[in-house]
Amino acid sequence: MADYPLEELNGKTPLQAAYTPNMDFIAGNGRNGVVRTVPEGMVPGSDIANLSIMGYDPRKYYPGRGPLEAASMGISLDRDEVAFRCNLVTVKNGVLIDYSAGHISSEEARTLIEYLDEKLDGNARFYPGVSYRHILVLKGSEDVTCTPPHDIVERPIEEYLPMGRDAEILRKLMHNSVQLLEDHEVNVKRGGESKNPANMIWPWSPGKSPNMPSFEEKFGVRGSVIAAVDLIKGIGKCIGLKVIDVPGATGYLDTNYGGKADYALRSLVDGDFCFVHVEAPDEAGHSGDMEAKIKAIENFDEKVVGRVLRGLKRYDEYKIMVLPDHPTPISIRTHTCDEVPFAIFSPSEAADDVERFDEFSARRGSLGAIEGRELMELFIKGERLYEKSI
Repeated sequence: MADYPLEELNGKTPLQAAYTPNMDFIAGNGRNGVVRTVPEGMVPGSDIANLSIMGYDPRKYYPGRGPLEAASMGISLDRDEVAFRCNLVTVKNGVLIDYSAGHISSEEARTLIEYLDEKLDGNARFYPGVSYRHILVLKGSEDVTCTPPHDIVERPIEEYLPMGRDAEILRKLMHNSVQLLEDHEVNVKRGGESKNPANMIWPWSPGKSPNMPSFEEKFGVRGSVIAAVDLIKGIGKCIGLKVIDVPGATGYLDTNYGGKADYALRSLVDGDFCFVHVEAPDEAGHSGDMEAKIKAIENFDEKVVGRVLRGLKRYDEYKIMVLPDHPTPISIRTHTCDEVPFAIFSPSEAADDVERFDEFSARRGSLGAIEGRELMELFIKGERLYEKSI
């Protein structure tokens, strides 16, 4: 959701340009600050950022994106196995032109992934996920360097292929996937409909099975997580949060915003905490679509934040926080490490002088600038861990 100022918006960010009365209410009646969700020197991935937000220092607990998503899908890893996130992508003339294969449907993708699992090297196991997001499991070392495909759109793939101890295995799988996928009936049909084909796999972010203390052990509350993407579900599962599936939640612009809000409120009847994640503004950022990003932000504000705020009025005491997990600026179409705004509102706590929720107003907030791993402690317990800051 966070971004840079754009000329097309007269120097405003999409968040500043969007109509966001509910997030502005939280900021205007609560306390504000900025948070660095990606520790210095680490790659600004959603995995690292969301681990930080949930209170887990990525430098200590980050296992790679692959095993987190594998956990969400119920995939068990042996000690000598490594899980990779595995995208279906579109490559043309040696250039990666689409990291999501046109946001291929889950049904089409399942057919292709199961076909690859049958036809490719028997030591490689493929598991279908949602849309373009899947899992590859291999025996061997995690000592391999892979580039996230959303970072190299419109660039030649040759200079970004896997490097390291097991790189040759991955390169061979990628090369062979092209031969199998190119003429598959799913892609033939997609071509006839002028859709991008899913004509190559792209494995990245490998890791082995994670080991983290539970959320309840760390913070003394029981809770749940609501998301459409396996990464966020996987983090939740690994730390003992209940994973709630919402019908119609797609991880894209057409997701069921209102359903996420309703299921979150329902979870609070017998739970203490709910983490709700919406992917749509990030997808718009990766696509470089300014209008879609503004619309996604407004949908989030109206259908998630507003709905949750109205539902929370039944309680005498509650607390709500809103923030992006990382910026995905329209101008560069990928993640950055910049600080993001956050706002915390509780009816019983005094407000600071910030009036709007955006990247620049938050810098004037009473909570200042903090590290991501401090945020959940601050939100739940009202404590700032300055002595543990970088």
